[in-house]
Amino acid sequence: MGVVRVGALARRTRLRARQVAAVVAVASLVSAGSKVAQAADSNAQAQANSGDAINQALLKKIEALEQRIKSLEARDKQQSTTADTTGSVKPQNKSGKHDESPAAATEPATAQAQNKAGKANTASTLDKQTDDSKAAKQAADGKAAKPADDGKTTKQAEDGKAAKQADESKTAKLTEDKPILGILDSPVAGLSIGAYGEVYFGALQNPSAGGQWQNGFDARRVVLLPTYAITDNIIFNAEIEFEHAGSGFDNDDKLHGTAEIEQVWIDFKFSDPISWRAPGVDLVPIGYINQHHEPTQFYSVLRPELYNGLIPSTWKVPATSIYGTIVDGVKYQLMLSMANEDFGDAFDLRTPGGSVPPGPYFPGVDGLNALAFSNPPLGDFAQLNNSPAISGRVDFALPFTPGLAWSVSAYFAPNIEPRGAHGDLGNPLGQTSMGVYDAEFRYRIPQTWVELRGEGVFVTFGNPANLRANNDSDPTNNVGKTMYGFSGEFDLHVPMGTILNTEWEAVPFYRYTNQNFQTAGFAGTDANMPTGAGQTQFHNVGVAIFPSPKVVLKATYQKVINKDPAGANADSVLGGVGFFF
Repeated sequence: MGVVRVGALARRTRLRARQVAAVVAVASLVSAGSKVAQAADSNAQAQANSGDAINQALLKKIEALEQRIKSLEARDKQQSTTADTTGSVKPQNKSGKHDESPAAATEPATAQAQNKAGKANTASTLDKQTDDSKAAKQAADGKAAKPADDGKTTKQAEDGKAAKQADESKTAKLTEDKPILGILDSPVAGLSIGAYGEVYFGALQNPSAGGQWQNGFDARRVVLLPTYAITDNIIFNAEIEFEHAGSGFDNDDKLHGTAEIEQVWIDFKFSDPISWRAPGVDLVPIGYINQHHEPTQFYSVLRPELYNGLIPSTWKVPATSIYGTIVDGVKYQLMLSMANEDFGDAFDLRTPGGSVPPGPYFPGVDGLNALAFSNPPLGDFAQLNNSPAISGRVDFALPFTPGLAWSVSAYFAPNIEPRGAHGDLGNPLGQTSMGVYDAEFRYRIPQTWVELRGEGVFVTFGNPANLRANNDSDPTNNVGKTMYGFSGEFDLHVPMGTILNTEWEAVPFYRYTNQNFQTAGFAGTDANMPTGAGQTQFHNVGVAIFPSPKVVLKATYQKVINKDPAGANADSVLGGVGFFF
């Protein structure tokens, strides 16, 4: 409709211009005739005076006509501007949003072009300089007369484009590492699913078979790691683990196939100095490998020996904690959790009353496995005591000591004995506290291939006479007042060059570990004498090859030296494949 109205206005303007041109032509002819008559009869003064009067009258009429034309042009300009405005408003769809179709976008430009052409045709009969000036002014007026709505629509389009670019940039940032198992981009911004796992194979001695060498294979674990950034400051995290390629016999099964929630919590990140981890399943902040136990974080096939008993990795508990950064290079975590339990038997043996069974039961702490089976339950309100535990860790990676990272950590539970705890002789057991203390370091010497690692763990019991292992008629698993262990490791990071378009690295290593789970001072009803079974040394030598920082191929020979009278009989030659992404 705007285009039609502008065309009509242009035609009307051209008609008026032709009328004005005709009047001007007639006036010119009259004036010329008058001047000829005056020249022919210079003495006819009366005729001259009469001609001058006629000319003056004609000029006044011409001036009146010019004013009329200007008035009409002004009105035409106003009407054409209104027509342009009408033509530039984009039609709306049913939702009320402007239609961004190409036809709607080009309509204002078409109306302006037609209006400009019509004005140019009118100006062709007038003075060229004046017409050029008017055309320029009209073009400027047409440009200035763009509607406010069109400007708003353009701003909305620009804002929408900018928002879209911001969203695409944010999505690209969130998905640049292929967050769905390292394969697919995330369909939801903030969602990431990682995984880690390891497979063991090789040969090992079986002490229960007199040290006979036996071949074996173990799909040790596959762990899924879903994470979702609810907001930039509220983060959900979980670990869903499948061990030994299957489901467990029960909810507390540690030896057979299991499917379990190893971690689940929501973080509230208030600031760098302090954040809160809401109650959930979390890892006790003891040592380094307990919290960073992915197979790419250590070089042997099996986890370091200190984390197979003295620290019951993966040491997971019902807990809540606060954490943060104290200063640059110094971080902390402080945790409140349920206490570990001196109960290592089947989950379904716990009575409905929340106590141990009336008959014999296995200890959770003993001189052969240390704390390996003492983890608290994670489901069904099945805790066997009311004691809490506190633990904490401080990590150091100071700017002025590049390559060096170390930590100190501690755990304390006022009581680990369950309700109804008793010995095989029916004697009720009292309470005992438990403390675990750890210090470790990792030093990658700058500008060299060399890495050094070391760690020490110390465990104490307030009253070992009340431990189940010292009251179960089996002196081979007795527990002293303390347990301890320490290790030292030497590693070399050797570049292997480019293979399969990636930079490979080999890390040959040697690690020595010494542990003692049966120090003197057992007490209890069992024979108060150490057997040496818990005094063990380990020599590990092997190599870890990294085709990528996310994949590792391992080979390890482990020599075990044990003071058990029957001998250790537990050497192994193992290979492994690990991944973490």
